[in-house]
Amino acid sequence: MKNIKTILPGVIFCLLIAIPSWLLGKSIPIIGAPVFGIIFGMILSKKSIGFENVIKYTSKKLLQYSIILLGFEMNLFNVIKVGSQSLYIIIFTISASFITAFFVGKALKLHGKMTTLIGVGTSICGGSAIAAVAPVIQAEDEDVAHAISTIFLFNIIAVFIFPALGHTLGMSDIGFGMWAGTAINDTSSVVAAGASWSAAAGNNTALAFATIVKLTRTLMIVPITLVLALYTAKNSKSIKNGTTFKFSKIFPWFVLGFVFVSIVNTFAGIPVQLSHFLVEAGKFMITMAMAAIGLNTNLKKLIMNGLKPIFLGLCCWFAVAFTSIIVQIMIKTW
Repeated sequence: MKNIKTILPGVIFCLLIAIPSWLLGKSIPIIGAPVFGIIFGMILSKKSIGFENVIKYTSKKLLQYSIILLGFEMNLFNVIKVGSQSLYIIIFTISASFITAFFVGKALKLHGKMTTLIGVGTSICGGSAIAAVAPVIQAEDEDVAHAISTIFLFNIIAVFIFPALGHTLGMSDIGFGMWAGTAINDTSSVVAAGASWSAAAGNNTALAFATIVKLTRTLMIVPITLVLALYTAKNSKSIKNGTTFKFSKIFPWFVLGFVFVSIVNTFAGIPVQLSHFLVEAGKFMITMAMAAIGLNTNLKKLIMNGLKPIFLGLCCWFAVAFTSIIVQIMIKTW
């Protein structure tokens, strides 16, 4: 009870910010509620003086719980069906993004955690992947804010230019769906680009395929998060200093929750309305967590260091988009 009384003010503060952010995100889905949450949080950051640590604790826990709820979006039968077609492309695009992030991040002398978040957000599923990885690698709030802002920028650009580029390149409906599903960062932007293409094509093939490929790509949160947890544990200061380190303290238990929920959603026959509600609840919790991150973000520092993360995001985005096209041509899904 004492712990609840301690964290409750931070939760309520984030909730009050998340509600208008959520409503605006629904009205302007291209931008999305998490971005509004960060913006409003940064605007109100001075109001959080006195309980910053409570807000930071709240944000990390909310991120973990939200990822578990996102598992209700997964139908493993659809993933298996499409996975055989998209798995090669997903593996290559993820590899391209991480390799690009590593070398470009080194060249730009960016913080390793920020580089990881941008690489993960670009290669897997935007804000959801950043939310999953941030507590595992113990990222600072400024790093998360940079990564989310960068991903948001290229989400908007992708919605407008991908359909036009797809038509210019002569893609089929399946080909564009594969490209959008593997090369656009966030699910909402994938849906928007797929819907634009399908409207012009007169069918929903591209939209449906892009959405399923994107959800298949989302499952890569599990192995990537586990690998990063192992890497973080290996490079922990406690290990370097020769003291005892418990991997259980850093192991991403919430990822197991995500897997369990995905299995339950696939085999338990949960009503679609309930699954949708729980997924939306998870996304709302991400918005609350982003509001908390905004409250703990140094806006001046964010602006001063803004160009380098954007350039890194651009390089990763180009690498993913180009790799997706090349692999499609090689395996003849164009």
